Amino acid sequence: MPVVSAVGYGGMHLSVDGRPPEAQGIEVVRAALDAGVTLIDTADVYCLDQHDLGHNERLIAAALSGWRGDRSPITVATKGGMSRPAGRWENNARPEQLRGAVERSLRALGVERLALYQLHAPDPAVPFAASVGALARLREEGKIRSIGLSNVSVAQIREAQGITPLAAVQNRLNPFFREALTGGVVQFCAEQGIAFLAYSPTGGGRLTRKLPSHPVLAPIAARLGLSAHAVVLAWALAQSSTVIVIPSARTVEHALDSVGAAEVELSADDLAAIDAAEFPRT
Repeated sequence: MPVVSAVGYGGMHLSVDGRPPEAQGIEVVRAALDAGVTLIDTADVYCLDQHDLGHNERLIAAALSGWRGDRSPITVATKGGMSRPAGRWENNARPEQLRGAVERSLRALGVERLALYQLHAPDPAVPFAASVGALARLREEGKIRSIGLSNVSVAQIREAQGITPLAAVQNRLNPFFREALTGGVVQFCAEQGIAFLAYSPTGGGRLTRKLPSHPVLAPIAARLGLSAHAVVLAWALAQSSTVIVIPSARTVEHALDSVGAAEVELSADDLAAIDAAEFPRT
C-alpha cells in the first residue's frame, strides 16, 4: 500500500441517510485534500439503497476530477461484499457478486485499476477463502492493485495471508469499542507491516456527540487547545505506527479539525488517562 496521510477521510456520511447536498460533499472532500489528506475511503454500498449503489464512489470521483491539486499521491480505497436491499445492510460476498462489484466500482471511480479494494465483511453464508480467493483472482487480472480486509479477526487475517498478500485491515477502533486492541488485530497488523485503518475512530453518531463533555477528555482538550474529537483521533493514532484513522465529516470545519489531529502528540499521562477512563455507550 502506498504511503498515505495518518488522517484519511471516510466518505460514508456524504451518501447515506442525512447526507448533505452533493455540492457540499464535493467541497468537503476537496477541503480535506487541500489540507493534506491522501487517503479517501469509500464503498459501493455508501448509498441509500440498491438503486443508489456507487453514490459515494461517484461523488469522490467528481471531487477529484475538478480538484486542482496533484492527484498522484491520492489513494482511493473502496470496498465490496455487502448489499443494500431496501436500504438494509446485508452481507453478500459471493465470488460472482464481488466480481460484479469490482466492475461497478471501476466504472464509478473512473479508473482502470482499484488502488485498494477491501472485503467489506466476511459473509457467514460464503466460505471466507472463497471471498478472498475471488479478490486474489481479480488482483491477478490487474483490476485491483492491493487487497484489504474489513471487520476481521487475527485468525481470518492469517487465513487470507495464505491466499494473497494483504495491504490493509479496516476495523472499528475508538475509546468506546476497543476490540481491535483487545483482540490483537492492531498488534498483529503492526507485526506484519499491514496498515490498520480505524473506522468510526470517534465512536460515530451519538457516541461522538458525548466526547466534548467527557470528564477525562474535556480537560485534556482544553489544556491543549483542541477539540475532544481531535484528542480521540490522536489517541487512536498513538496505538500503533501502522494505524491510520479515517473519520468522516459532513462539513469542511469538521473535516479540517480531523486533519489537525495528525500533528497532535499526547503525553504518556494523557494516553494512560484515556486508556483507564470509562466510555459508557448508553
